[in-house]
Amino acid sequence: MKIEQIYTGCLAQGAYYIESEGEAVVIDPLREVEPYIQRAEKDKAKIKYVLETHFHADFVSGHLDLSKKTGAPIVYGPNANPSFDAHIATDGEELKVGKLTFKVLHTPGHTMESTCYLLKDENGKDIGLFSGDTLFIGDVGRPDLAQKAAHMTQEQLAETLFDSLRNKIMPLSDDIIVYPAHGAGSACGKNMSKETTDTLGHQKETNYALRANMTKEEFVKEVTTGLMPPPAYFPLNVMMNKQGYDSIDEVLKRGQHALSPEAFEAAANETGALIIDTRDPQTFAKGFVPNSINIGIDGSFAPWVGALIPDVKQQLLIVAEPDRVEEVVTRLARVGYDFTIGYLEGGFENWKQSGKEVDSITSITAEELAERLKKGEGEVLDVRKKSEYLSEHVVDAENAPLDFVNESMLQVDKNKTYFVHCAGGYRSMIFNSILRARGYDNLVDVKGGFKAIKDSGLFKVSDYVCPSTLL
Repeated sequence: MKIEQIYTGCLAQGAYYIESEGEAVVIDPLREVEPYIQRAEKDKAKIKYVLETHFHADFVSGHLDLSKKTGAPIVYGPNANPSFDAHIATDGEELKVGKLTFKVLHTPGHTMESTCYLLKDENGKDIGLFSGDTLFIGDVGRPDLAQKAAHMTQEQLAETLFDSLRNKIMPLSDDIIVYPAHGAGSACGKNMSKETTDTLGHQKETNYALRANMTKEEFVKEVTTGLMPPPAYFPLNVMMNKQGYDSIDEVLKRGQHALSPEAFEAAANETGALIIDTRDPQTFAKGFVPNSINIGIDGSFAPWVGALIPDVKQQLLIVAEPDRVEEVVTRLARVGYDFTIGYLEGGFENWKQSGKEVDSITSITAEELAERLKKGEGEVLDVRKKSEYLSEHVVDAENAPLDFVNESMLQVDKNKTYFVHCAGGYRSMIFNSILRARGYDNLVDVKGGFKAIKDSGLFKVSDYVCPSTLL
């Protein structure tokens, strides 16, 4: 028996590969499916089932491509009603894989089709629970994402989740291992641990939502407190997961279309495509194609694309390091952005050498910031989440969260200079590039963000307050 968690950091997502006696299952696969197929080939195993815990909101699953390429049926739990062929399992149904058994546990609440898969060994002993978004390490799934589809309030969904946890999961043995679909950093919960597995017994002791003496009313209040609106792309990903999508092979072919600087410029002008520059923030600041938005590939790339670009059908043009174009197109497709129509051949250096117009953003150190503030040259703008700002911030800094950039930009006066920072420099450059593309030329980036500012010892910082569980 082999159990492998295939964890993807930028999405804080865990897919699973389990093999026994030449048969395998894949649970909650990502969009690009070749790694699962190759893994099974290495074991000389046949993928027997593609198990889905629910219709995912934060990423597009690879279930359709994986099923098509392997012949393995897609399995959902009760209440699922996809637009494609799938096996809709009944509560308590058992699926045999080699010497292993997967028992279907319908656990509605996060969504109404949410299902966990209880793994039993050849002797019938419970050994693991693939809990999807029902139970995380340190948290449970947020109950507000499926309100419209379920015709229920988030409070009613939370009550349903309470019953699922108490009736289906908490009675299980303390020594089984919990394998969730997400970890810290995912927007599918608000208090997830950095650990990606744990024993159920330890979770009963430490997870606030599994307190033995918790009433249903207390549970509802705690899991619904601090919920912020989910990213706009979430319902669009649910629809793609439920109704279908283009093959990843087609998406990759379309996106990896090389364009000369002239063709790139023409495509941007003719199609209205958004230019995404995926280079390092400080590299971007020194020079970029005018009107491009910086979302660095070496960060929470896909979630920020999803949070800031409301339409998954938006056409995109890519600026990237030449050897990372396929990675960029793949990571966009993971969250449903399938309409990359090409990339700048030779990267930004080729654009620069062609003699075309180049833009830049001023970036300064914390020490330079201190000097400029002493001269009264501008104001500090903190683009971290509200919860981060309330926890600790530069005294007199204004909070304008990147998450709500359209509202936050209303706080920016074009006649003032703003020194913009986030936690470490990733989000501030996204913010600055968005506003730069909208005609704001009065924003200065602070290298290293709040960490550099605090470490410099040159600024008065508010007293530290333990962060809330606001998303």
